[in-house]
Amino acid sequence: MKKQWSHKGIIEKFEICRNVENAGPMKAYMKHHFSFLGIKSPLRKELLRAQFQEYALPNVGEIFNEAWKLYELPEREYQYAAIALLDKMKKHFTTDDYQKLLKFIETKSWWDSVDSIAPHLVGHVVKLDRSYGKTVMLDWSQSDNMWTNRSAILHQLKFKKETDTDLLFKIILQHTKSNEFFIQKAIGWALREYAKTDPVIVKQFVQENTLKPLSRREALKHIGDIA
Repeated sequence: MKKQWSHKGIIEKFEICRNVENAGPMKAYMKHHFSFLGIKSPLRKELLRAQFQEYALPNVGEIFNEAWKLYELPEREYQYAAIALLDKMKKHFTTDDYQKLLKFIETKSWWDSVDSIAPHLVGHVVKLDRSYGKTVMLDWSQSDNMWTNRSAILHQLKFKKETDTDLLFKIILQHTKSNEFFIQKAIGWALREYAKTDPVIVKQFVQENTLKPLSRREALKHIGDIA
């Protein structure tokens, strides 16, 4: 029988594997925004697998509270662990959870956390009610928070044939003049990913609209440029 959930189990596992030699380069790679324990991705995933095998998952009503206990810890590996826990329990999410997810997006924000939360967690909730999800994503697209904008751009990243192209293009067009690197990159990434499903419509969109060079280059990376 599994033990009752305790986030302290993750802390114990991670602390045992703290590696100062790894921590420095990992911090430098993330532009010194976060401190690290020095646990590289393969070992971190192994430790999390062990945690989920040893402990039962939290009660549904405690999902976000338990994830937050990890997310608020200083080392970046704990934010990854919190997101992994949320992903484990996303089948229990409802359309009432947008604000809870937004808290994670807008706290300790950087591309690594946002790019996990937006496509995998927010995208999952959007699919529960596409009409309401569209309203929320259009609202997020108008946020003063750049990472919330990026989340709106990327939330359909894994939708493939289920992509609402009208929504995708509408959100992108709201940000085509942005000089923010992470927004330009997100636009290109979202278009490049959807081009795997429908390269023709992506080429047409790029041809008919003025995108920043970075966004255009990323969008057309695998389908060729337009004369």
